[in-house]
Amino acid sequence: MAGYSAHKEDVIRRLRRIEGQVRGVQRMVDDDVYCIEVLTQVSAINAALQSCAVTLLDEHLACCVTEAITQGGDQAKEKVGEATKAISRLIRV
Repeated sequence: MAGYSAHKEDVIRRLRRIEGQVRGVQRMVDDDVYCIEVLTQVSAINAALQSCAVTLLDEHLACCVTEAITQGGDQAKEKVGEATKAISRLIRV
């Protein structure tokens, strides 16, 4: 089971909102909207994606990693390693 299962609808709702923002930026480009306005919207999309990613990471830590640590062994090390890699990907610019 995915760690975000309890909040799946919230995650989907956020992703659909982001999808709508991307379509809006596509329309802006198609309509030759001023560059800075497009870049402002791209920045908003990036922030929304980062926020969604942090929410998913938080759910992963609270559920999957916590459960694996409780059980101990190699699975605990594996889950912590996965989380570390995910955090590393998120903080890259």
